[in-house]
Order: sequence, then C-alpha cells, then structure tokens
Amino acid sequence: MTRTPPAAPRFRRHLIAGVGALAVLASAASAQAQSLIRDTEIEGIIDGWSEPVLDAMGLDPNEVEILLVNDDDLNAFATRGRIMGLNTGLILRTKSPNQLLGVIAHEAGHIKNRHTLRDGAQNAGMQPMIMTMALGALAAIAGAPDAGAALLASSQYFGTLGALRYMQSQEGEADITGARALERAGESGRGMVEFFENFRSQEIFSDQRRYPYFRSHPLSSQRIEALRPAVEAASHYDKRDSPQRMAEHALVVAKIRAFMEAPNATLRDYPSSDASLPARYARAIAWYRDGQTQKALDAVDVLLTEQPDNPYFWELKGQILFEEGRPAEAIGAHERSVELKPDAPLLRINLAHALIETNDTTKLAEAENQLKRALALERDNNLAWRLLSQAYSSQGKEGEARLASAEYWFALRRPDQAAQFAMRARDMLDRSSIEWRRATDIVLASGATEKDITDAERRNEQRSRSGVIPPGGE
Repeated sequence: MTRTPPAAPRFRRHLIAGVGALAVLASAASAQAQSLIRDTEIEGIIDGWSEPVLDAMGLDPNEVEILLVNDDDLNAFATRGRIMGLNTGLILRTKSPNQLLGVIAHEAGHIKNRHTLRDGAQNAGMQPMIMTMALGALAAIAGAPDAGAALLASSQYFGTLGALRYMQSQEGEADITGARALERAGESGRGMVEFFENFRSQEIFSDQRRYPYFRSHPLSSQRIEALRPAVEAASHYDKRDSPQRMAEHALVVAKIRAFMEAPNATLRDYPSSDASLPARYARAIAWYRDGQTQKALDAVDVLLTEQPDNPYFWELKGQILFEEGRPAEAIGAHERSVELKPDAPLLRINLAHALIETNDTTKLAEAENQLKRALALERDNNLAWRLLSQAYSSQGKEGEARLASAEYWFALRRPDQAAQFAMRARDMLDRSSIEWRRATDIVLASGATEKDITDAERRNEQRSRSGVIPPGGE
C-alpha cells in the first residue's frame, strides 16, 4: 500500500476497501483463494492496540501495513515491505486482546529483525480479489479496492501454506523482540505466551494436520520456556486488559463472525438471551444477511437509540438500505456516519456510492466531492477511482472519466491498462491542465517513452483526419 497522509487510518493502506461493515466476497476461481477484508471499525480498534507497540519497537506505525485476510485457518505472516497479515481465523481463536496483541508483536518482531521471506514463497493462493465490507457483493464489480491487490497478485511474496518457513532461531528472536516492545509500551507479554501454550500440542501433529501458523512458525516447548522467563520478569506482566479493551475484542470477534459465518450459525452463537452489545450487533448483521431487512433495521435503530453518535451503527444502517436497493434512503445514514467520522475515507465512499446509485444527476457533484476527499486520504483506493470514473462519465466529463479509469488500473498495478486509459484521457483533456499532466505521468510510469507518446499522438491525428475515431473519442 502506498502511504497515505497522516490523517488516514494506518490499517487501511493496502487492505480492503472496506467501505463499511464487513461482508464476504469469495473468489469463484479457486476454493483455495483468499481475499482481504476492510472494516473501518475493526481497523481502528486493532490499529489503536498495535500502534504503541510498533512505536516501542522502533518501527514507524505509518509504515507497517496490517492486512486482514479472510481465511478461517489459524495463521499470520510478515513479509517484505513491512507488511503483516492476520487471518480472521487467528483473530477468532484469540481469547483476549492481549493474546492478539502478542501475535502482532511477534510478527512485528520478524519485520524489525528482517526475517521476512528469505526464500520466497510457493503455491500462492492469494487472489487479487478484495472483500469490500460495506458494499458486499458489489465489490465483485469494483475489483480490488486498493493496492493490496498488487501484493496479493505477487506470488513471489507469499503463499498460502508453504510460505514463511522460518528457522527456529528466528522465531525465538521475534518472540524476544516482541516481548520487549510490549514491555516498553506498557503491555504485558502474558498473552503471547498464553497463545503459544494454547497450541503447544500442535508440535506433535504431522505437517498436514498442523495449523498453518505452526507450520510456518515452528513451535516447541523449548521456545516457550525460553520466552517465559523474560515475560514473567517484566514489570507489566500482571497488567490485565481493561474492560473497554475486552469489550472491543468481543465486538471484533462478533462482527467478524456475523459477516463471515452463515446467519443461522451467528444466531446460534449469539442467541436472543444474550443481551450484550456485541451479541445484539451480531444478530442485526445476521438478520440483514439473511434477508430479514426490517428486523435488522429495527435492531440497528435500537442500537442507535442507545448510541446515536456511533458512526458504525449508522454505517450499518446505510449498508442495509443500500444493499436492499434503497440508495436514496441510505444517503441520510451514510451522511451521518461521515459527519461523525470525517477522517474515514471508506465511509465517504459509501456515501458517494449511494449518491451515484440514486441515478439522480443532481447528486453527482456531491458524489464526486466525497470521492475526491476519500482519495486525498487513500490515493490508491481502486473502488473510489472506479466510482469517480462513473460519476465523471455521468456528468459528461469524459476526459476526467478516462483519467480516473487510468488511476484505477494504476492502483491495481496494471500499467498496460492504465496507460491505455491515460492516453485516451490526454486526447480529451486540456493540455495545460493538471489532469493532462497526471495522465502523461501515468503513461510514462508504464514504461512508455516520450517518443512512444509522440508516435501515438501522430497516429491519432492521422486516424482523425481519415475519419477514424481516435482512442477515447468513442
């Protein structure tokens, strides 16, 4: 992911264009394929937990990328480019925030110690398909929401099961580096040890039966016992997770389950007898995903009565209405979510999408404004570029529409397609404009030379004189 301005949430960067609440988008291409997810609320929670630890480790939190991977396997990874991945399956198997933070600290230890992917990866199963949390199945049309797709498409970076096979010594180094950072950040290392102890028995299984995490991160009793003294001697060892953090962890788990599991499974796990906030939140999501729209809306309205300033409840309400085919009604909810959290680009994209889908031309200018503001925070958000192209085209701004399409492909790291659209944009934009210069930059960045551009312009002129419509002039 390309680094965004400081105001943007760190978690996003190349992750899931999670405009909104979590929704699964599985790849039809392969049962082994994995995808990324985005959710502003979950990202914000995990970002808040991890930032002090990364900082204590001497890593710039703004340069460490955390990916949420839609996969039920217990796994996590660290790879080149200061990128960390956490499977939803691993998150769901942590019993406390401190355990999840321990895994994050361990993976950050690999990044700090430059242990990432020494031998490359094989049999990559990741596909350049991203889950869009707030837009659900519509993300299939949008494609990968941001540059995380480029990472996912790079099989030399990581694979599914066989990648990240670290030496035992590297695991020990990452353990100690992570534990020291937790201590410096005022956190306990207890969760790291607890997490490993919970799966100590994994070492006795064959490679086929072992969780992917412990195939790539060999676990042994010796390793745990080497880590334990350092953790128990730390001054913050006895520090416990606060009630607020425990509530956040419960919410993260409930939201992931509600969006990832079948609705009936969610309703079984969170029965009506459970009156906790995470349970009621999960049931509202389950009813929405089960097509019980009014029941879901009623449940969200109750949550909003209790917390009228919760942007994520408004986001969910807008999502339900939008995906029910009621974009005009969704606008108010999405507007409120943006008012409450104006620095969240994904929420602005939600709003813009609803505005566009009303097919009301008077709303296109505002959609364009919202998308531009979102892109100021997430320059490589593919979904935003695609929607912006649509908004421009609907307003008759064909040059700008083609430039936005070029940006879409450029963010996907597809230089050939980006260059094609950028060349078309140059034919239709004012040569003195910033947009024309940006289109030229994209063409040159694709590997074209000034001579290539001149030759292409000459061919276009010849076609135009002969009555052939030049590229972009259709």
